[in-house]
Amino acid sequence: MEKTALDIEGLKASRQALEFLASIDLKELQQCLFADTLVTVSDTGRELGEFTITVQNATYDNQPCYHVHANSHGSIDNIPCGTSVTAYVSTKLETLEQSHHEYVTLQDHILDRKSHMVRRGDQLHLNKVVTQREDVKRQTFTFPLGSLEGFVSEASNLLIQRVLAQRKRIPENMVFLTLDTETRITVSSYKGLGQKQQMVGQKCVEVFGIEMTVDSIEDVPAAWHCYFLSDGHLASRVQVGSPVTMRLIQLPVQMGGADKDRKAVFEKKPLVWEEDMQLCSTFLDRKEALKADHASYVRQHPELKALMADFLQFLLLRKPDDVFSFAAEYFAPFASQSNPGSRLKSSSLINVSEN
Repeated sequence: MEKTALDIEGLKASRQALEFLASIDLKELQQCLFADTLVTVSDTGRELGEFTITVQNATYDNQPCYHVHANSHGSIDNIPCGTSVTAYVSTKLETLEQSHHEYVTLQDHILDRKSHMVRRGDQLHLNKVVTQREDVKRQTFTFPLGSLEGFVSEASNLLIQRVLAQRKRIPENMVFLTLDTETRITVSSYKGLGQKQQMVGQKCVEVFGIEMTVDSIEDVPAAWHCYFLSDGHLASRVQVGSPVTMRLIQLPVQMGGADKDRKAVFEKKPLVWEEDMQLCSTFLDRKEALKADHASYVRQHPELKALMADFLQFLLLRKPDDVFSFAAEYFAPFASQSNPGSRLKSSSLINVSEN
């Protein structure tokens, strides 16, 4: 596996971008913790798939952070395709770890791109695996964190846009560092598109627009137009030049108050015990303690549901004969998330086999 430290001299985030990141407080970020669900439609109005974004509180290395999960799947011109992003983002919007998976199922083969980035010490490490037919290409890139001030990943971009939408104001010359589709350091910029009216279901609502542009060294810049409701919920998203648009079809429940914190309440049914009541009481206490412990663990690790949902989606789309081999291949890139020792060991083994 080739290990490369990419040259990023001459590229840096603007002063306005760094000031914007420093201005975001925890209260604003807490108002960004919700889910968005949009329907992907063609220019003729045909439904092609679904796009979802979820942001939740989480912990990473025992520190509070945000778990971001975005998933897009559907079929364009009868070609199944999808993208998923799962990441941990710090309260300063630094990307602690991110996994990105993109696939296109063609008639006779599948194009599959996977990448995994993680911060280790003073460096950002990124593993990339591209599979096309029988050809598998692996690369490892290393970026010095000292040169990545103002870096924005796909996940942190989603949070930045929600904050901008709630503020309804975008600073001039807001330019960040980011990665292009070929895993090269480039810049991304944001600008406002103003307000307009949009139909959501049967209701006409006012939305605020944001344009994000990612430069490319060898290709034309890629731009996205996103429009948001006043509370930061995404109302529409489209890549400029694409015939496919993602649209909100139903207004979300208003955030805040009792609606946000409401939890399901299950009525306890009386139990009739005919044996040792002390033993039964001990058993029930232990059962409730385990249930609470398991529920707490699931809440602290929202990536569990996201990871399993993505895996089942890809499994059902491909329908492999050998589920065990498919699962081993799918989860292989996540092996680097176990611990630093195992990550280094796995990397060494791969390097030996490649050379």
